[in-house]
Amino acid sequence: MTNPQQHSSPLADRMRPANLGEFLGQSALVGKGTFLEKAIKSDTVPSLLFWGPPGTGKTTLARIIAKETKSEFLELSGVGSGLKDLRAVVEKAEENRANGKKTILFIDEIHRWNKAQQDALLPHVERGTVTLIGATTENPSFEVISALLSRSRVFTLAPLSEKNITELLLRAINDPERGLLNKKIKVNDDALAVMAGFSNGDARVALNTLEACAGSSKIVTKALVKQVLQTSRTLYDKTGEEHYNIISALHKSMRGGDANAALYWLGRMLESGEEPLYIARRLIRFASEDIGIANSLALPQAVAAYQACHFIGVPECNVNLAQAVVYMAKSKKSNALYTAYQNVQNDIRNFPSDPVPLHIRNAPTKLMKELGYGEGYKYTPNFKNEEEAKQDYLPERLKNKKYLEE
Repeated sequence: MTNPQQHSSPLADRMRPANLGEFLGQSALVGKGTFLEKAIKSDTVPSLLFWGPPGTGKTTLARIIAKETKSEFLELSGVGSGLKDLRAVVEKAEENRANGKKTILFIDEIHRWNKAQQDALLPHVERGTVTLIGATTENPSFEVISALLSRSRVFTLAPLSEKNITELLLRAINDPERGLLNKKIKVNDDALAVMAGFSNGDARVALNTLEACAGSSKIVTKALVKQVLQTSRTLYDKTGEEHYNIISALHKSMRGGDANAALYWLGRMLESGEEPLYIARRLIRFASEDIGIANSLALPQAVAAYQACHFIGVPECNVNLAQAVVYMAKSKKSNALYTAYQNVQNDIRNFPSDPVPLHIRNAPTKLMKELGYGEGYKYTPNFKNEEEAKQDYLPERLKNKKYLEE
């Protein structure tokens, strides 16, 4: 029987998968025959850490595990809870244990807990008073103390595919109990595609968008979806044509030395919800592809921007990316490395197995020495005259080949 309060809760909450059969997009994690699927079925689930972006099912999977293992599900937030809340949870867990019942303690955003809070949790995990399931969007290697890490299994949840998101949307449209079937809405295929693409693998974003559209019209079109999305943020299809158009505009603005345009296109991406680490990865590539040996400091600058994004997240890292983008735009450019490596690839395709010259091979055995390995090799530091130290290092067929422009 439907809970009378059910339809007062958001659609994304109502449509949470109730069991593993409904849980989409993480078959590598909980598919048939996986470690976690077997552990759930045999009721031997250890403490776990779920690492992944928002909307990938971390909380939902924790609830399913509690339900499947008949454990009490107790939840704390890494943002607003502290030691007092932990003590109350432990007291309840000890009571459950005395009555033969297991307790799963789910801590959302566990990376927000400081070392003292995590240290206080540790003994209760060690004694088995609670089975910990921590959820984090940050790398647990940096954000969770090593003692908790060593007592937990870390699992990575991937962003949901557009196919998964579309299936979730259709499920919500056609579900008479939890979904929108009774509203008798019609959703066009192109509208579904826009919602799935815009969600960037986040089921909650997609379902919230669907609910907002259904609240304003019985017929959900692509135009309506765009209108709804633009009320909260700039429309930006992170997996479609506009995504590639804008990253191309950023890349070409930096290549052309226009720092103002580069900043604008960076802003268009960030303000529309683009993953900052994606942009940072593109900057790292740019630093070697378009700047390379013209400025050897560009690559460290790009890597530092990536690390800053990882450590502090949005929106604080926006200025770090802005710094890197301006630096790349203003730097001298050279594609010599990029061109050189393309030429190397071409030669390797044409001559994939040319032998290493004998004189630069190692000769660790007597037989190798007898076969001439290492014979005639010039140890460069022993030569004061650069001309005297010259020798061939390339295969015979590529002798004197120049990949880099002098």
